[in-house]
Amino acid sequence: MDTEAHDTERDRSSPPRTGDEEGSRSARFPEAPWRGAALLGAACAAFLLLFSTFVMQPFLIPSGSMQPTLEIGDRVLVNKLAYRFGSVPQRGDVVVFDGTGSFVREEPAGNPVTGLLRWAAAAVGLAEPAETDYIKRVVGVGGDRVVCCDKRGRVEVNGRPVDEEYLYPGDAPSRVPFDIVVPQGTLWVMGDHRSHSRDSRDHLGEPGGGMVPVEKVVGRADWIGWPVGRWSSLDESGDQGSGGSAPAKHSTRVTAPGPVGSHG
Repeated sequence: MDTEAHDTERDRSSPPRTGDEEGSRSARFPEAPWRGAALLGAACAAFLLLFSTFVMQPFLIPSGSMQPTLEIGDRVLVNKLAYRFGSVPQRGDVVVFDGTGSFVREEPAGNPVTGLLRWAAAAVGLAEPAETDYIKRVVGVGGDRVVCCDKRGRVEVNGRPVDEEYLYPGDAPSRVPFDIVVPQGTLWVMGDHRSHSRDSRDHLGEPGGGMVPVEKVVGRADWIGWPVGRWSSLDESGDQGSGGSAPAKHSTRVTAPGPVGSHG
């Protein structure tokens, strides 16, 4: 009896062993070491976008409208939780706000895909902010009377002169006279480089009178995060008038691609 032949046929027809099958499969489909790195990178990017959207966002400064406080190319870190728990903007705060309806009549239309990519890049400080995003110094809050100027050329808030040490050297507090009362729930904001800043003064004759609704404030700029040589907090520096002192923090306007005089 030819048992060897039968055994050979039986071996050929028997299913492959599990170990052999896994080895063959891994040989055909080798594990990709980059998959783990890609997943980790995607998770980190998602975390950064969420953190930037709800907690802290870097904003690129594209103009000199707030020199010497903020220089072109600075990246400020904006605290989005500053006004989330009952706090409101104070005189001297440097705030980022959506200028739609106050500095810009309506949001410009654009390619949605390009807009999404720009938003993602701006969220991590790699691109200029949206066209409607600005950053300025709060000079008056709801109920304040803000006047320019007194006999010595100073801005007054509720009858008290404001010592604006942060102004650009040689700049006057304002070459445009004004006398306004800030409605409740709004802010009067100005840049530090007054001769190169288009701010509430430039919208006096428009609907809203140049006032920025508090609800449009994105957050408070608390730190300069870049470049390394300019790492610093935006410290208190002066009295903003009216019944007590308030912090006078550094400010400028973030326009990225920016309206109202582009980067003014």
